[in-house]
Order: sequence, then structure tokens, then C-alpha cells
Amino acid sequence: MKLRKVTAATSAALALAVTATACGGSDDDKGSSGGGDKISIGIKFDQPGIGQKTPDGKYEGFDVDVATYVAKELGHDAGDIQWKEAKSADRETMLQRGDVDFIAASYSINDERAAKVDFAGPYLLAHQDVLIRADDNSIKAPKDLNSKKLCSVTGSTSAQNIKDKLAPKAQLQNYGGYSECLTGVENNALDALTTDDSILAGYAAQSQFKGKFKLGGFKMTNENYGIGVKKGSDLKAKINKALEKMVSDGSWEKAVKANFGPANYKNEPAPKIGNIVK
Repeated sequence: MKLRKVTAATSAALALAVTATACGGSDDDKGSSGGGDKISIGIKFDQPGIGQKTPDGKYEGFDVDVATYVAKELGHDAGDIQWKEAKSADRETMLQRGDVDFIAASYSINDERAAKVDFAGPYLLAHQDVLIRADDNSIKAPKDLNSKKLCSVTGSTSAQNIKDKLAPKAQLQNYGGYSECLTGVENNALDALTTDDSILAGYAAQSQFKGKFKLGGFKMTNENYGIGVKKGSDLKAKINKALEKMVSDGSWEKAVKANFGPANYKNEPAPKIGNIVK
């Protein structure tokens, strides 16, 4: 009899535990958009001022600040964030596979990408520009890049765009990374580096380069940075709401000045959600 009583009590306890689990759910069941413990966010690891993993393992930059603010509005503390490197060629695949909840990685919105993923934002309007030495007064307009050594990273179309449309005699130089281009410009081996002005400002804002470079201010293209999410995700609307709040409470402007200010980056005003500038 005593054995049967213990068994019945145990069975009752097990049934109660199962019921509680079914009603409450585990942390894993909560999901990133519902206030779960962890959220995975894709950023660049190698773009100072935008998204960078520092030697001591920290993450910093404008995209990091934006993503951290958005995550907080979604119910996640900074310590809940799992940062993942989102290289340009991998971003759509990472979202489609569910490797990350969203991506904020100098991610320009265009029709080709929008066919594969959804975008919240835009949260920054950048432009293709050039970075030149601070004492170089020979490059005042895109046409002045003719016969100049113009650098961009291998695989980028930025330099080719200038040669095709603005300065056909520009001497294109492809390097493995922006840092290599920057060193070349600093040492007079190259005349200019081209990519998005926000990325250029991030590099120029580094303490070791303070006062050595300047932006051309040419605004050769419009780059609408958006936050990528999986196609059909309800996160899009939630992130848009968070971005609007970030602008209205002054946090957006504060992040711009903190990350780009040392380079005298003349940023565009915060764009309106859904307003894609062609």
C-alpha cells in the first residue's frame, strides 16, 4: 500500500510538471521577438565606426549602437545579444537560414536584395564618396580623379562606377581591404579611397588617423541602409517602431556624432521609415 501511495504521488507530480511546462513554455520557446533570453544579430566585424570587433572582444560602431537600441526595444538587454559576423556576400543566406534574427551591417536596400529578404528602415542615408589626404587640394570634384590612383577593395564596384561614369582615366587599384587602401593613401602610394561615406568616415575617425584625411563630399550615389530580416517576419514592423523612437528621443543623433563626428562627417538627417532615396 505504501508503495502504491508513493507511486501515485510521483505520477501526480510528473503530470503537474508536464502541465506547467506546456502552459509556460521554455526559454527556447519564447523566441527572439517575444522577449527571450538571447537574440542573434549580424553586423560587420571589420568596419571601424560602423561595425567592428575590437582586439579585446568588444563590439562598437554606429550599426552596433542602432542594433543594441533596437534589441532593447524588443525586450533584450545588451548582454542578451549574440553578435555574428555578416559578410556582404552572406547576408541574405544568413537571414533565410535563420542564423540571425536581424542584420544591421551597412546593408544598402536595393531591389535584388528586397526580393530575398525584408528591410526595416532605412535608418541612414549614405553616399559613395572618396577619402583623400587632408592636405590634398587637387581633388575637388569627381572629374579630378582622372589620372589619379583610385583604390577600393577587391570585389567592390565602387571604383569601377567612378571610372565608368565620372572619371574614365582614373587608375583603379584593387586591394584586399580598406585598411590597406588607407595606408596607401596615407603614404602617397595612392590618391584616394572610395566606398560609402559612412564607412570612410568611420576609418578616418580612428584616433591614429585624426587630422590626416578628409571626405570629398561628392555624394555620387544614394545608399539607404536598412535592417534586414527574414522574408515575412513580423520583426520588420517592430524594428521600424524602434527606429522611429531612436530618432525621436535623440539617441540616433548621439550615435552618429559618437561614431562619425571626429571625421567631420556631414550626415544626412535621419531618413523617414520607408522613404528610399533613389
